[in-house]
Amino acid sequence: MPISRLDVIYRKLLLTKFFTKGWGVPAHLERLFNFRKIMSNRETCCELVPKDYPITIINSQKYSDCHIVEGKFRSPFALHLPGLVSPEVQDAFFQMVLPLQWSSDYKPMCIHLAGTGDHYFWRRRNIMAKPLLKAGIGAIILENPFYGLRKPKDQIRSSVHYVSDIFVMGGCLILECLVLLNWCERLGFGPLGVTGISMGGHMASLAATNWPKPLVLVPCLSWSTASSVFTEGVMSESINWDMLQDQYMNDQLYCEQLSKACKIVDDPFACNLSKSFTDSQVQYGIDLAEELKASYVTPYELVNVIKMNDVAESSCQAITDKASSAAKEKIISRISSIKNIPPFIPSKNIIEMKKRAKEALWFMRGMMDECTHLKNFSVPVDTSLVISITAKTDGYVPRRGVSKLDEIWPGATVKYLDCGHVGAYIFYRNIFRDAIIEAFNKAKKQTSPSSPAIHDI
Repeated sequence: MPISRLDVIYRKLLLTKFFTKGWGVPAHLERLFNFRKIMSNRETCCELVPKDYPITIINSQKYSDCHIVEGKFRSPFALHLPGLVSPEVQDAFFQMVLPLQWSSDYKPMCIHLAGTGDHYFWRRRNIMAKPLLKAGIGAIILENPFYGLRKPKDQIRSSVHYVSDIFVMGGCLILECLVLLNWCERLGFGPLGVTGISMGGHMASLAATNWPKPLVLVPCLSWSTASSVFTEGVMSESINWDMLQDQYMNDQLYCEQLSKACKIVDDPFACNLSKSFTDSQVQYGIDLAEELKASYVTPYELVNVIKMNDVAESSCQAITDKASSAAKEKIISRISSIKNIPPFIPSKNIIEMKKRAKEALWFMRGMMDECTHLKNFSVPVDTSLVISITAKTDGYVPRRGVSKLDEIWPGATVKYLDCGHVGAYIFYRNIFRDAIIEAFNKAKKQTSPSSPAIHDI
């Protein structure tokens, strides 16, 4: 299936590079692989986080439209794996967004995890949390490790330094969600849920596997593993494969010991990694680049549309729907002039680099499957409360040759949007919110209202 033209173009506008310092310390990766086996089992993972884990409230303030509570706590992951979590990442910060008055005896609460580049709280608070308050659903917005208040001083934007940072990020979020879910139960909130967009959606899926009770889960624009994201999709162009190949081949701990400790879950011959790019494909990549350039959408045009939608959904004094629609139509019209794009073909330089770095590509796929594939984790207690929103022509999260979510989790619902990753985020965020409301309504039918006694926070 072709991928979204918008995904290809948008990725070319971004400067973010990933894993600029390599794989990470081999000894740290080994500890992460071993700890993953504990975390991926629901019973052993729950034992890592006491139900009365301490949380500190920093601030509590009521506004005209909501009540916002700010808090922090030390990430349990930093306590269990000392030395792997940098000082800036160790403390987890969050905002809780509550209605001024609950509309029923139910007090649903949903944790919102960050997608790539979603620093601080503003975007999720205004685009997801506040609109959901109208449906009587509260929110906890958790700051992502390596982002915003938790970003290391020497890190540029969202460019995490090491591959191992992704696994530290996931491990932190899984245990931090357990802390927050336990806390919500103590306060009398429920039913409970977790959601996220893109990377946040996958992190939400991982976190949901370890909660020992029914839990609403709405992963948006994610799938069953992160391996295809970094090895096949448009994100693969943000990685220096030559550098990773050099590190891999020159350290036996990588190419002998660690490579044997992680396994590729899905059929490797069903994905693009098993195929070499032909000369005609390389030439096609060059021709396509020229065609994209000729029909180019400027960074200003594309980013401005995203900002306009952000503002329009968070302010009643926003740009009018007519102006917003005109901007959308301009972008769509410009992109539509480009012919259909087949399964993603990177630029010529990336194609040549991947040819030189086959071992690094397979190692990356194995590592990502080992630590992020949902088959390696417990199945959620109630998969009927899972509603996944997926983009049909997603260039960021390729699904070719990857296990289907509803096959791994029978009973889960998967809904498909007829667009790509970027288009879904810009134009269909109302669908994400509707799915959250739908899942919580389903959870309400299966549970009794929470205890009316909610402690002051």
